[in-house]
Formats: sequence, structure tokens, C-alpha cells
Amino acid sequence: MDRLWESQPTVTLTDAGAAALARRHPWVFSRAVAVVAGDPGVGGTVELRRPDGVAVGWGAFSPASQIRARAWSFDPADRVDGGFLRNRVARAVGARSALLADPERGGCRLVNAESDGLPGVVVDRYGAWLVCQLLSAGAERWRGELVSALAEVVPCAGVYERSDADVRSKEGLEPRVGTAWGSDPPELVEIREHGLRFLVDVRGGHKTGFYLDQVSNRRRLADRCAGAEVLNCFAYTGAFSVAALAAGAARVTEVESSAAALGLGRAHTALNGLDGARLEQVEGNAFAVLRGFRDRGRTFDLVVLDPPKFADSRARLDGACRGYKDVNLLAFKLLRPGGLLFTFSCSGLVSAELFQKVVAGAALDADRDAQVVERLGQAEDHPTLLSFPEGTYLKGLVCRVL
Repeated sequence: MDRLWESQPTVTLTDAGAAALARRHPWVFSRAVAVVAGDPGVGGTVELRRPDGVAVGWGAFSPASQIRARAWSFDPADRVDGGFLRNRVARAVGARSALLADPERGGCRLVNAESDGLPGVVVDRYGAWLVCQLLSAGAERWRGELVSALAEVVPCAGVYERSDADVRSKEGLEPRVGTAWGSDPPELVEIREHGLRFLVDVRGGHKTGFYLDQVSNRRRLADRCAGAEVLNCFAYTGAFSVAALAAGAARVTEVESSAAALGLGRAHTALNGLDGARLEQVEGNAFAVLRGFRDRGRTFDLVVLDPPKFADSRARLDGACRGYKDVNLLAFKLLRPGGLLFTFSCSGLVSAELFQKVVAGAALDADRDAQVVERLGQAEDHPTLLSFPEGTYLKGLVCRVL
């Protein structure tokens, strides 16, 4: 072993920490750290060791986070450098080659963080531009090498950085937004999705600009909404609404708190040649709007609930469950007999089992009997490492009211 790697800082794990790493779980929590030797700094590479001193992999150190290290590799023979990162990027992109070749998939996730062996690194493609989020201390430490790898591996006009998610603060990092390589993206980037056209605000939109994780679920919705009156809550820029209208929904009512997002949703209706008279837009808080619909006796054939993340920490989990229960209860009240509820949670801390329990409680309190007819999840370009169940953050249920 060369002197450079002999001098790497080390993290010796507790027995429990070593056992978790042996199961190839990529997170090392602070309570799983026994000893830190050397000064890895923020995002520095550390050799991960069992209590007996045997090296078992490499991680990125994050002194400010409860996730004290994120594993780059479970092979102590690896070397974490620019070449290693380029290979990981190339592997992730190669796994999506069929999707990238599909002209109807102008938007695609290229790198899905831990599940692609690149903790804290998220990369989405929108047309000719890549949008990256570097959300961990290790990703921040290797920022230059990661951006160079993306530009080298993926032909693109530019790489735009959207490292402005709240999770960066837990890593002790400031937000960063701007062009990281190549040309600045236009104000709106147009993409196609299964024959539909959408405009993506990569500079200021939610996440990286669009909800790519819902692409397959929009198709499932389209299969079930011909002739239906649809209510789309937390609509953002109206992708579910456009999918429903294009599939023959009689009318779509969408609820969204952002006037700018509603404006883009209206633009999407025109862009796809759809009848704007079939779209009703309501600006406001979804909870309040749904209560108003309930009080006025409005009902629908199909309701979509795709709220933002309600729980970003375990301390907020109980409150999040109350929020999910309240909004699902209102949705059940608004559904006609035989109607369908497409309900989602993107809170990683809310398990699929817990989410179903919450939705079941909402149906009970609404005095409605309902069946689960389908379970939904994130699109195939958002894979989950088998040893990292936390990567399955998006849960969906399609429920039929009896």
C-alpha cells in the first residue's frame, strides 16, 4: 500500500456499526463510531475498520451530521479518486442506456445517490442539460471531479447545480446554485414524456425542476381516468393533470399554493393542445381548499394526493402522520362510490406499512370502506439498493371506495 493511503484517517466502528456495514448499508451513524483517528475534515475520505482493526471499506466523513460517514465502497482495495468517481458515474448512466435512447423520455434520473454507489449525488437529465444536487459532505468534497465526470460521460450542453436542498444544512454545508459546467440553461427546458410536452424550471423549480419519480404513475393514472372528474391536489406544474386530460378525463380541478406553478400548468395545457375549459385551477392551501369542497358537497371520480415531504426528521414523524391522515380523510369524503384515490408519500421516514395504516385510519374516520387495488412507487430510473431500503422513499396506493 502506498504512503498516501497508509496516512488516510480511519474510523473504527462499533460491533453494531461493523455489522451494518457488513450488510452493505451505506450509512454509518454517529453512535456506530468508536474511534476517529486522524483529521478527515469535512467530506474527507476515511478508511472504515471493524473493531479488530480490519479494513472493510471507504467512506466520506461528515462531522456535523448524525450520519457520520457515508460509504463510497465496501472494498478496502478500492481507491476513492477521480477515476473511481468517473467509473461510478459511467456505471449509473450505462444502466439507464435504454431510457436515454428513448425519444419519449427527455427527462431521466442518471444518478440516484446511495443506490448508485454515489452517496449524496443526484443527477437528472432534462433535454441537453444535466442538473445535479450534491447533498452530502463527501459529494461536496469531490465536487470538481464529479462535475468533470458528468461532462465527460454524458454529452450535454451544460451542468447546472441545484445544491439548495435543506438536507445540506444537516451536513454543515451552505446552499449552492448555478452553472457548474458548460452553458447556462434557458429559463425553461422542454422535455417529452410519453407523447406529452412539459416545461421544466431547472433554475428555481422544486427539487431539480420536475417530479421524474412519478413518470410511471402518471401513466397508471392515465389508464384509469377516461371520462372521469379528477381532483389533483398539490398539483405543482400540473403533470398529473395533463396526463389525465390527455387520456380523456372529462374535467380536472387542480389545487396548488404557488401561482407561478399554476401558470406553468396552464401553459402545459396549451402546449399539449388540450382544452383549457376542462381545467379548473384553484390557488390555495390544499387542506383548506378540500375542506371547502367538502362543505359545499363537491365530489369527484378520482383524487390525486401528491404532497411534499411532511417528515424530514424522526421528531416530525408523528406530525407528518397526522397531516397524511387529515388530507386522506378529506379525499375519501370527496370521492363518489367506486371512485379512486391515488395517494402518495415521499417521506422516507414513513414506511409503506405505516403509510397504509395511516390511509386506512383516514378511511375509517371518513366512514368509507375502501380497497387497495394497486401499489405504486418511484420510476425505474430511481432504483433502490437492496441493502438500502431507505432509498425507497416514494410510496403510493390506489384505493377504490366501495
